[in-house]
Amino acid sequence: MSIEKVLVVGLGYIGLPTAAVIASRGMDVVGLDVNQKAVDTINKGEIHIVEPDLDIVVRSVVMTGKLCATTEAESADAFMIAVPTPFNEDNSPDLSYIQAAAKTIAPVLEKGNLVILESTSPVGATEKLAGWLKEARPDLSFPQDKGDAADINVAHCPERVLPGYVLQELVSNDRVIGGISNACSEKAVALYQTFVRGECIITNARTAEMAKLTENSFRDVNIAFANELSVICDKLKINVWELVKLANRHPRVNILNPGPGVGGHCIAVDPWFIVDSCPEEAKIIRQARLTNDAKPFYVIDQITKAADEFKRPVIACLGLAFKADIDDLRESPALQIVKELASRDIGEIIAIEPNIHELPANLSKEGVQLATLEAALEVANVVVVLVDHKEFKAADSTQFATKVVIDTRGII
Repeated sequence: MSIEKVLVVGLGYIGLPTAAVIASRGMDVVGLDVNQKAVDTINKGEIHIVEPDLDIVVRSVVMTGKLCATTEAESADAFMIAVPTPFNEDNSPDLSYIQAAAKTIAPVLEKGNLVILESTSPVGATEKLAGWLKEARPDLSFPQDKGDAADINVAHCPERVLPGYVLQELVSNDRVIGGISNACSEKAVALYQTFVRGECIITNARTAEMAKLTENSFRDVNIAFANELSVICDKLKINVWELVKLANRHPRVNILNPGPGVGGHCIAVDPWFIVDSCPEEAKIIRQARLTNDAKPFYVIDQITKAADEFKRPVIACLGLAFKADIDDLRESPALQIVKELASRDIGEIIAIEPNIHELPANLSKEGVQLATLEAALEVANVVVVLVDHKEFKAADSTQFATKVVIDTRGII
């Protein structure tokens, strides 16, 4: 069965670009989301997230009728699930969004359909998805029972794109595709080859799930090394930025830059999925998470000490996003730091985040003000660099000369 129509479940930072790119290849794409405002925005040819050039692609495919958004599931040849996979308070994975997606699409499934889980997931999640679909549709057969002969094909293909470069990397990056059966893998590859120029590499579903978790855990462990090094350097009165540059002149050393912690919905989350699966064995992975989770509190202590030097401290916090030049605040250590500072009532807190138009409600309630960099620097006596946005890098360094500066990104 050829794939002519795709339904993408979840129109966030991964789902919407994926839907737009597939639609740009001439395929009919329906985007499904529970957020009516996001659906209405997309159907006007506009976007509700920040991603370079995405607005151009979305406007084009909506105008040509190749992409539309809805809050109701409808039949398609292939279904791609790109919903969040957060973790619970005990760091165990929360698969409720995937389960809800399964419940939503199950009634419209037809023989020959392909279901792909793109959400980053703990090992075994694709099998659980297939199980939930089977429970909802006992009239259809699934690959966990019928293998290649199943009515419905189920596979996992984790997204592996960098915010800010999503449109390019959706096309250029290699994709790891793991089906529950060989037929599932082959049908998934056929879909991805319609828009991916990178290599589509086949494995099984569990290995595909673990591959994404491994990639992000590798990054997390290396960031933890850099963050731990920065704390050691502070104690020994060594400039960590100079140290990293010098050490990286060794041909086989590549230390990452430290920061205020780790954010985003990948690196700060995915390692916990491995820890949850193998708690006794994942010792280094767990410690890296603990090290990176502790870094924001180390930064907060530095800011608190700096604020104590002033009778009326005014603290300018540069950046709220989890990384440079995007609007994504998910799991952001910068946001965590600003929230904690506000709750401690140690002074006036001003946030500078050029990629958003209004503060999250919980910050506004705490009295945090959103301002431009220029306005904040006029009144601040403590400046904290939390995100290396291009606007901050371009600022005149003399503007900071009379301030107490805590630079967690090494840009000043």
